[in-house]
Amino acid sequence: MKAGSPVTLRLYRAATAGFGPFAGLLLARRQRRGKEDAARKSERLGIAGRPRPEGRLCWLHGASVGEAVTILPVAERLAAQGFRILLTTGTVTSAALMAQRLPEGAIHQFVPLDVPVFVRRFLAHWRPDLALFVESELWPAMISEISAAGIPLALVNGRMSPRSFQRWQKAPRTIGALLRCFDLCAAQSADDGARIAALGAPHVISTGNLKFDTPPPPADPVRLEALQEAVEGRPLWLAASTHAGEEALAGAVHEKLKGRFPGLLTIIVPRHPDRGAAIAADLSARGLACLRRSEGRLPEDGTDIYIADTVGELGLFYRLARIVFVGKSLVGRGGQNPVEPAKLGASVLHGPFVHNFVEAYGAFDAMGGAITVRDGEELTAAVGRLLADPGAVARLAEAGAQAVASLSGALDRTMQALAGLAANETP
Repeated sequence: MKAGSPVTLRLYRAATAGFGPFAGLLLARRQRRGKEDAARKSERLGIAGRPRPEGRLCWLHGASVGEAVTILPVAERLAAQGFRILLTTGTVTSAALMAQRLPEGAIHQFVPLDVPVFVRRFLAHWRPDLALFVESELWPAMISEISAAGIPLALVNGRMSPRSFQRWQKAPRTIGALLRCFDLCAAQSADDGARIAALGAPHVISTGNLKFDTPPPPADPVRLEALQEAVEGRPLWLAASTHAGEEALAGAVHEKLKGRFPGLLTIIVPRHPDRGAAIAADLSARGLACLRRSEGRLPEDGTDIYIADTVGELGLFYRLARIVFVGKSLVGRGGQNPVEPAKLGASVLHGPFVHNFVEAYGAFDAMGGAITVRDGEELTAAVGRLLADPGAVARLAEAGAQAVASLSGALDRTMQALAGLAANETP
């Protein structure tokens, strides 16, 4: 640590150090639940799965899919400046997606568990010249080991929710000691920056939200054409990045609207693809004809619900559907990113619980670029209106695109803020 370490952090380090010998048991349990890659568990112990490339190396870390996708444009810019890129994440799904989308020559590894000996092993092998953490990744052992090694460290697209801020205010010395290890905190909004600074970060700047500058997810043109042929002429809508409870609501919408719109197809892309079988079982029990994409099936004439339980194909469905409900917003968990469907010309619907994307949804709603629905009945009504009125779909999509454009520019500002660190100059 750059300052005296408070007793809470010393206790944390002692506890995690004592946990080290039992890490294998935790990883084995997680593997049985599908949360670890059996062939790569050693990476979670800080054992590298690849050799370190020659030259300057930037380590970027994001927790999961959303954070990893957000940081990709930064990785590409740094690679163009001559950095070798190492990206770490902590989930199997994000690893599969990064295998498809990382820049050429970049390396993905699973992040080591936050145990001092594992982190030191990781750092000893990779020897990063710069470390960038995304959004709200504040792992005490990792941060302290990076600081002790003298590696420049920045938080990019930094986020500090009001709820997290209130919690951290109860441990001011702990959070202050962690944040003082960061040479720069580039916050995604002025409010986030103010909260991060109030907790003790010495160098804070607001650069805007990188999610607005993230390119839309790619799509294989051959697979897209096959899907378009399979659904040609059918009315359809998409429930994207859904969480438990929202798939049942999507099924209810389908049941209520299929009489009005013959041939209606509802597509569900669950946030966690491993839930595909359970979703299909639940909806089939209601008498709905379901097909799962993970089984290699395309929608058929009699298909009611098409469950896209695969990794890395959301770009296909955002290009296929003009009406998109963005999930994790009717179950009270904070919402998912509306920018991607808007960039691909879709009209956006969402629930009221979008506190993870307040700025984005605020701009969408202010410009008339999204429709808020409070429950299943309102979702049914909104989908029905849009299916019946292609002009309304086009107007909603255009307003959403304007909202995204109004909030862009964070990537350039972030790279400007990082210029000194990238040149090995601390503020």
